[in-house]
Amino acid sequence: MALPGAFQLDAALALPLDRAPVTVLFGPSGAGKTTLLRLLAGLERPDAGLILFRDRVWCDTARGVWLDPQQRRAGFVFQHYALFPHLTVERNVAFASSGQAAARMMERFDLTAFGQRLPRAISGGEQQRVALARALAAEPDLLLLDEPLSALDAAARVRTRRELRGLLVRAGVPSIVVTHDRIEAVALADWMAVMVEGRILQTGPVREVFARPATARVAEAVGVENVLPAEIVSRAAGLLHLRVGGTALECLDGGESGSVLASIRAEDVALSRDAAHASTQRNRLQGMVRAISIEGPLARVEMDCGFPLVALVTAQSATDLNLLPGESLAAIVKTTSVHLIAAG
Repeated sequence: MALPGAFQLDAALALPLDRAPVTVLFGPSGAGKTTLLRLLAGLERPDAGLILFRDRVWCDTARGVWLDPQQRRAGFVFQHYALFPHLTVERNVAFASSGQAAARMMERFDLTAFGQRLPRAISGGEQQRVALARALAAEPDLLLLDEPLSALDAAARVRTRRELRGLLVRAGVPSIVVTHDRIEAVALADWMAVMVEGRILQTGPVREVFARPATARVAEAVGVENVLPAEIVSRAAGLLHLRVGGTALECLDGGESGSVLASIRAEDVALSRDAAHASTQRNRLQGMVRAISIEGPLARVEMDCGFPLVALVTAQSATDLNLLPGESLAAIVKTTSVHLIAAG
């Protein structure tokens, strides 16, 4: 879609909303995720494009079709919730709905206890539930959420993540959620679309996209720490034999050929001092610890295994292994954890 101004949104996207109740639009800041959400809601109007919801045309610039937001029956939960500050919780929820629908949502989202309070008198997590209840009380056909957890502090985000997933599934309304947070995407989504610089680069079940990025740009967007130039040396018995730097590596043979990149998630790299245990693994890489950084409950360990390799382990594991820079250590990677991407 072409938008007024310089930004171009190339968002050819089809979502299986009935099979996957929660879809995440995922990508870095500035990728166009919120713009796409606002286009779906009818809050932005493209120069050129087509939007279909099921069998209904919401926008077709070639034919001059444009439905206003109120005609689309799409609920929108804004990043900072956009609650009316002068209205009580109860009146916020009832704003665009029938009394019965509002009462049902107040009960479903456990809001009745503070129904007479103003938004400033409740917590951020409670405000989120009010915004969600208000959107659903209007009985929408589609629910759109723009970074719904970003207004919460870190502790509240952790508490609210699972609750939000349950609320969205129980609501029974197809939902599209914008986020740039990898943990939120995995926790919330059934299906995801990766956006970078205004383009949809990959769609699919959320865990498949994270585990098997289609391109190096997708791998970077979804946070794969190890994307390594590799050479296919040989293939046999369903395995590919690779050379990465000066080191041999094996992975499942998916029919790849030519120049490839080996994609390995840092959390799929295990570290061990037990050579006997590690010897049963096909990819046992002897390496040297270059650096260790503690990131909350996790530790990022940078290794030199003939090529740079990052492992992500628990901070407790790093303590138990007594990791120190300069030490020799085994890095273990399952063949199923090595995903190949076409280079170029």
